[in-house]
Amino acid sequence: MSATTSVTASRMNAGVDGGTSPALAALLVGTFVGTVSNNIVNVPLTAILDDFEAPLSSGIFVVVAFLLTFAAAMPLAGWIGDRFGRRRVYCAALIGTAICSLGAALAPSLPVLVMWRSFGGVAAAAFAPAVMGLIAWLFGPARRARAVGAWAAVNGIGQAMGPSLGGVVSDLMGWRWVFVPLIPAALIGYFATMKFIPRYPAKKMQLDWVGAITLTCGAGSIVLGISLASQGSRNAWLSGILVVAGIALVSVFVAWCLRAKDPFVPIDLVLESRFLRSALAAFAQMFALGATLLALPLYLTSGGSSTTSAGLVLFVLPLSMTVSAPVVGRYVDRLGGRMTMRCGLSILIVGLCVLATILQLDVRNMWSLSGVLIVVGVGVAMVQTPAAAGSTRSPAGAVGTGLGLFNLIRFGGSAVGAAWVGIAVNVADSPFALLFGITSAVVAVGFAATFVGEDPIAA
Repeated sequence: MSATTSVTASRMNAGVDGGTSPALAALLVGTFVGTVSNNIVNVPLTAILDDFEAPLSSGIFVVVAFLLTFAAAMPLAGWIGDRFGRRRVYCAALIGTAICSLGAALAPSLPVLVMWRSFGGVAAAAFAPAVMGLIAWLFGPARRARAVGAWAAVNGIGQAMGPSLGGVVSDLMGWRWVFVPLIPAALIGYFATMKFIPRYPAKKMQLDWVGAITLTCGAGSIVLGISLASQGSRNAWLSGILVVAGIALVSVFVAWCLRAKDPFVPIDLVLESRFLRSALAAFAQMFALGATLLALPLYLTSGGSSTTSAGLVLFVLPLSMTVSAPVVGRYVDRLGGRMTMRCGLSILIVGLCVLATILQLDVRNMWSLSGVLIVVGVGVAMVQTPAAAGSTRSPAGAVGTGLGLFNLIRFGGSAVGAAWVGIAVNVADSPFALLFGITSAVVAVGFAATFVGEDPIAA
């Protein structure tokens, strides 16, 4: 670790430790808006495709476009937060989200809708690094786990409200109206932030352009390449080129940052065991969540269920996340972060395997589906809170680009999970065993990652 990086990390970790409940609430509004923006189109996707007379292979980009730009822009958004002040960048993200939501609601064509969703992803990219950084700054170590637990709970609420709100509003008023509630919510968050959160100090610093460009373009290229693979063999060559190019760019990024004096992301901090295992576990958890939240409504609506009923069934998963997250946040320090993540990932694997069996056998009993989704939601909650807390407690989490990279990995998992749904649908007539079998394998890799490192500190 360089001397400059050590000083920066120490200053950012010091914080003010003066966080109040209204301040936390203001931050949670942005978390809610960003999460709902992410998944509000999952259930109404069939209605959107019917309106624009588009196939699933094209319409999947309504979901993936947001996730792609959202994930790829996060490290740069983290740097901008450190450079210009996290509160200022967070407020700009709220205003940008309101504008992009209005644009999506008025989109005259599918390409324009995808464009606004892409811009919305860029705007929302600032939410996660800014909110996590401000929580770490406002709440000291003794109170941070509970604050992160509240953040995880609101993530769950957003996951619950997004698909359900999208389904109900789409049925009652049309799919365009699903974006409208995000506008006043974002504005409320803006005014609450200006009132209750102190100004975050800006820091004069030079941007490592080579590191920023190679990481952002590399990550975006990889996610886009995997997403194009969901369209089938017609774009296989382009998909392969993008993935290979993305891997090459990320390799250049790593090589550059290892020798740069002031790297965009300090690689030595990223390779620290606490950050690494938290990020890999978060990727696996979000891959599973992204795949489930897209595959299940497609399964239900294609079988004749209304978007309202599909949304209500899907509501069970994030609802169980919401209920479980505060409990996990309260006890994670007592149980240990790594042990909590291992239990959560194990529960998640069991739930996914049962869900694969139910869907493959075409069992449409809502009680059976709801029971499995409760198990999956509990597993997700037991990973999300300790992984986020572990990242903020690591040296990399004291730097905006470190938090941005963590969230790039986290939401990159969601984007790749959503793209994997399209790939599985294309390669198998009855895809659910394959879909959730591979998803379970990804979660198993996340489980293995919790054994990285020898230190006993909670992950």
